[in-house]
Amino acid sequence: MPEKHLFEYAVIRVVPCVEREEFMNVGVILYCASQGFLQTIYSLPAERLRAFNPELNIPELQERLRAFERICAGRSQGGSIGQLPIASRFRWLTATRSTVVQTSAVHPGLCTDPKETLEKLYAKLVV
Repeated sequence: MPEKHLFEYAVIRVVPCVEREEFMNVGVILYCASQGFLQTIYSLPAERLRAFNPELNIPELQERLRAFERICAGRSQGGSIGQLPIASRFRWLTATRSTVVQTSAVHPGLCTDPKETLEKLYAKLVV
């Protein structure tokens, strides 16, 4: 039987109007310490998001989500946060915020393949 690894994940949400607290799930971020895995997967359905707020700045949202990818990848491309240890990067990305891009609470689970689990969560919670 394949070895199970503890993982943590959060759903990435776009909150077009923070005051109304409405949101759309656009991605998932998954961290698995034992596998040294930290990745995100997302999509930005611009037309659906504009139904919430026609003035939403889609290019800015795309850049914010790309920042999640860069920080997950680490190294210099992730800026000063990307230089932090992998666990600290995950905690920073999933910290509570009151901005247009937020994450859900962090949830744990067990998996055999973190990449496959990330894709399954994305399909279940976003697509």
